[in-house]
Parts: sequence; C-alpha cells; structure tokens
Amino acid sequence: MEGIKILYVEDEQFLGKIVKESLERREYEVRMLEDGNNVIDHFNSFKPDICIFDIMLPGKDGYTIAQEVRQVHQGVPIIFLTAKSQTEDVVKGFSSGGNDYVRKPFSVEELNVRIKNLLEMVQENPSKVEHNSDAIIPLGKKYSFDPRKYELQYEGEFRRLSHREAELLKILAENKDYATERQTILKQIWGDDSFFNSRNLDVYITKLRSYFKEDPNVKIITLKGIGYQFVVD
Repeated sequence: MEGIKILYVEDEQFLGKIVKESLERREYEVRMLEDGNNVIDHFNSFKPDICIFDIMLPGKDGYTIAQEVRQVHQGVPIIFLTAKSQTEDVVKGFSSGGNDYVRKPFSVEELNVRIKNLLEMVQENPSKVEHNSDAIIPLGKKYSFDPRKYELQYEGEFRRLSHREAELLKILAENKDYATERQTILKQIWGDDSFFNSRNLDVYITKLRSYFKEDPNVKIITLKGIGYQFVVD
C-alpha cells in the first residue's frame, strides 16, 4: 500500500529481511530495527502508520516498547509477532496496547491481511470519534469522561486511559442503560470475536469496574449470554 509507513522491530535478521522485502514489494515503506532500544526515537522521527513488534527482543521486549508508544500515540495500530501460545501471553500483549497478534511461523500474506484490516479500522473510526470528540460525558455525580483526551475524571483527579479502555468506555457510555452485546463490542474494538479477544475483553471490563469503585451508583452489569449494561443511578 503506497505511502503507508511501517515500523518493524525484529531481532531475527533472516526472518526480518524476508518480511521487510516482502512488505516493500507490496509498496509499504518499512523501517526495520533489530532490538528494543531507542524504538521510541525512531517512532517519533519516522511517524509510522502501523507498528509490528516481535515480543522477545534484546534491550526492551515488545510489551515494553508498545507501552512506550502508547504514551505518545494512542491510536497507531500495533501488531505483535510471537512464538508464545499461552492465553496469558496474548492477553498481556493486548493489555500492553497491542491491537492484534500473529503467531510464528506465519506467512507474509497473513500479515499483510492483518495490516490492511487494522488500517481500514483506523480509517473508519475517525469519523465516528470526531462526531462527539469535544463532548465530555458525565458519569454520575463524581465522574466524567473525556473521550478525546482518553481521560476519566474523579473529583478533580484525572486517570489516563489506554486506547482500548477509552474505546470500551465510550461504547458503554453511549449505550448507557441499554444492553450492549458482547459480540458487538468485540467486533467494534478488536475486529473479531475470537476466544482470545473475548478473554481480553474480560480483562478490560474488570479494569473499568475497578476505576468506578469509588461510586457504587456507577455499575457495569454483566448480562449473561448477552453482554453488558452500563448503569448510572
């Protein structure tokens, strides 16, 4: 895809060379790094449209550099490449700010499809976000949520939310007092309703509930077999 810039971090030189050249043949502009050090400097100078991070890296691992990227840019898509197959590793990847993961060994064609899917989601979301981008949403008497800044305010104190936390809270808040189907949330935020994404949603729901623990009038109710209901009394 001409004009699309990819920041690719991979310490396996042979694999990295193959993937980089294959993506460049598809007209991506690829900057490849071989360790986790100084990734954020390259991110700031290169300004990629999407990032692809191996998890096991010298210097800093993929989880760490994803968290660093999220400190400066909440919206850029991040794909993890991993040889790990345990559910908790996948969940950790999403919790670190990843949008998708590809297990090794993989085909470049599969990676290309996932890149395109994420970029299409990013292109579709801005209009949706912009619609209410300036609206601060009151949540009960003690909380307010600024979806533009990804901030949850509680009695003058601010909590910075991750991209996924903010997207999830926005969906729930926009459907306040109504049932929001679990499948709808998964497809809107993660792109599909796979088992691993479903487990990750559970993690994020637990996180959001903990953020509202100071006000018992703000509740995220699980509707068994359906999804969730965000209630503000």
